[in-house]
Amino acid sequence: MFPKMADLKAPEELRSGTPNRKLNSSFGEPAFGSPRKDELLAVPFCGSIRGGMRPGKKITIMGIVDPEPDGFDISLTCGCDDVALEISARFEDRQLLRNAHVSGSWGEEETAIAFFPFLAGQPFRMEIHCEHQRFRMFVDGQPLFDFYHRVHSLMSIDTIQINGSLSITKLN
Repeated sequence: MFPKMADLKAPEELRSGTPNRKLNSSFGEPAFGSPRKDELLAVPFCGSIRGGMRPGKKITIMGIVDPEPDGFDISLTCGCDDVALEISARFEDRQLLRNAHVSGSWGEEETAIAFFPFLAGQPFRMEIHCEHQRFRMFVDGQPLFDFYHRVHSLMSIDTIQINGSLSITKLN
């Protein structure tokens, strides 16, 4: 039902939140898992979501915000093409921006949130739930926003990218 660590693997072709930009992967083939207790996953990070997204699938990201963060980005993409969801945390403005890049252009950016959940130097647990019509994001168990799908072929959403002022302690 939900992706396991084996469902996420580092692809050969890597990209960042802006289409056609390359990243270094912190892991090689064939699959990656959570680090041991005393290790962190390297950021920037790019990995595959085996089988793509579908209703009922969930991605959990546990990490620690850097002590003096600027921001970080988490993107769910369709290979090196469309960006189904890009989440950009900006600490200076205490904003969490969301957008999608479909068929060569960015859509309307969404900014409204009830609270900014990230604190410098503090751990967090983020969950991205895929539903039929939307992604639902939770941070530390609290619902934060809904983002309605702009990419309608959910199975084509097959890559996760993470970069910026954070360390990843667990990803599944």
